Amino acid sequence: MASSLESAWEFLITHFSEFQLASIGTFLLHETVFFVSGFPSLLLERLGLFSNYKIQKKSNTPDYQNRCVVRLVLYHVCVNLPLMILSYRTFKFMGLRSTLPLPHWTVVVSQVLFFFVLEDFIFYWGHRALHTKWLYQHVHSVHHEYATPFGLTSEYAHPAEILFLGFATVAGPALTGPHLFTLWVWMVLRVLETVEAHSGYHFPWSPSNFLPLYGGAEFHDYHHRVLYTKSGNYSSTFIYMDWLFGTDKDYRKAKAIEEKVWKHL
Repeated sequence: MASSLESAWEFLITHFSEFQLASIGTFLLHETVFFVSGFPSLLLERLGLFSNYKIQKKSNTPDYQNRCVVRLVLYHVCVNLPLMILSYRTFKFMGLRSTLPLPHWTVVVSQVLFFFVLEDFIFYWGHRALHTKWLYQHVHSVHHEYATPFGLTSEYAHPAEILFLGFATVAGPALTGPHLFTLWVWMVLRVLETVEAHSGYHFPWSPSNFLPLYGGAEFHDYHHRVLYTKSGNYSSTFIYMDWLFGTDKDYRKAKAIEEKVWKHL
């Protein structure tokens, strides 16, 4: 497995420059993972499938869904792609490399775990700041146009927010100067996590049922469906920051009431 992976990587670095892989390659990988993982919840909502696992009973209209997709393509091409191209020099300066051999799996795992922890910390405070009155009205309200989220709404946001909260995602890699392979692993996992958190569905196999402290769709869906001043649940992946600072209290109360109702029924 390792040898075949290194052979595939050798093909990439032989046929493409590091700049091409780190910018265009990263963009194409991101777009593929994002849209492939994000479209299923859009289709489930549109077709009314697995409705018993849908967190909210409301659904977005096809026109509203299409509007999201069109704007996402525009934001990604006009904001994300230029950022990836322009940031290559910075990452290179911080130690980014693409040469063989690939980093040992223990290095990849430890760095990705560090990225998740650091991203959670930075994202929490940035996201909480976006819920102050002025920033919410002028920036973050764009993301909350979809009170009933589906996977693709995870990256539907004001360009200023993309820049603002995007810092949380790149902070870890910028500090450690990882191998490009590690950066790709981190990006794929982060995209899959945020798409799942915005999916609008809670399945028996959802990660939050198995991973301790993982937020998931139920946790984040609450954040979308209540008034912005009372939403809480600001964390991105794990819930420990909200627990530490008490910004998940309303969610816990609502969850306890819901469980009591279900138990009574």
